[in-house]
Amino acid sequence: MKTRTVYAVAAAGALALSLAACSGTGGGSAAGSTGAAAIPTVKLMVGGIDKQIYLPYQLAQNLGFYKKYGVNVELSTEQNGGVGAEDAMASGQVDMAGAWYVHTVDFQSKGKDVINIVQLSGAPGEREMCSAKSGVHSAADFKGKTLGVTDLGSGTDELTQFLAYQHGISRSQYHTLAVGAGTTAIAAIQRGSADCVMTTQPTVGALTTKGLATTAVDLATAQGATAALGGDWPAAGLLAQASWVNSHKDATQRVVDALVATMHWISTHSAADIANKLPAEFVQNATITKDQYIAGLTTDKGQFLPDGIMPAGGPKTIFTMEKAIGVDTSKVTIANTFTNTFAEAANKLEGETITTTPAGADG
Repeated sequence: MKTRTVYAVAAAGALALSLAACSGTGGGSAAGSTGAAAIPTVKLMVGGIDKQIYLPYQLAQNLGFYKKYGVNVELSTEQNGGVGAEDAMASGQVDMAGAWYVHTVDFQSKGKDVINIVQLSGAPGEREMCSAKSGVHSAADFKGKTLGVTDLGSGTDELTQFLAYQHGISRSQYHTLAVGAGTTAIAAIQRGSADCVMTTQPTVGALTTKGLATTAVDLATAQGATAALGGDWPAAGLLAQASWVNSHKDATQRVVDALVATMHWISTHSAADIANKLPAEFVQNATITKDQYIAGLTTDKGQFLPDGIMPAGGPKTIFTMEKAIGVDTSKVTIANTFTNTFAEAANKLEGETITTTPAGADG
């Protein structure tokens, strides 16, 4: 699997906060040092870390929140769509995956006990972007079209299947094409190899600005997701094997603490504030300007949850979709696919430390 390491925090120096040591976590990525000052190291792969839907993982790093809560997080990104990150986690290559909640159901339906431990968004953050010549104005027009998804078997693939299903269109009645994201998705529309692509900001902004495609289906906001999918559709979350979580509860809690603090920060800051804290190459590149990035984030910022708590009813919407597209959920229980325990503890801690600002962070 081709990945690139984005950022790693070295386990050095004493923490400003008095945090309990994490020792005896076991495994190759268990600890960054030894003895009373042990700090856990966690390997976290994200399914496209420069996508706006996944920005909290890198933002937490840049704000200094992982360090604040006493954990070294080694971030990496899977480059070819959203499937690889969760597969890397499920196979033990990394400890956690920044991916969609729906994959917990997929894994558990195959006997792999993967759970969601904090929920970052209540909507997919995706838009079905279609070229003018495609003739696609809604999912009802999918028949006979070539529809781009990040990768075959990815969350965008499943969402596309469900949108088609709701209009009586079977998978055999349209063609699915893996187009990745960013420049490859844009190229698919430019070349005409895809009539539509399901993609996120900043790719959405680039397609719109270049006049290449317009939004046929809005899944980027809670309102759009509810209208198109029938309810809240929890997407971006933090996934891990249940066995790993159970043997690394302290490390898990620290990562969740950092991410919940990040979600609070996002909810109280503007899109421009957020963009200013992200790597320059995330917000301005060959396909999009920083102003366009901020405009897109301003529009779609409502997808992010302020507290990391799974939306009530959201998992039921996911299960409805999974059953509709043929996933066998008969041996999967909703309650076993996610936990709010870590997020609830993090919110309590955040309430107690809300006035504390780590070095390098905005208040």
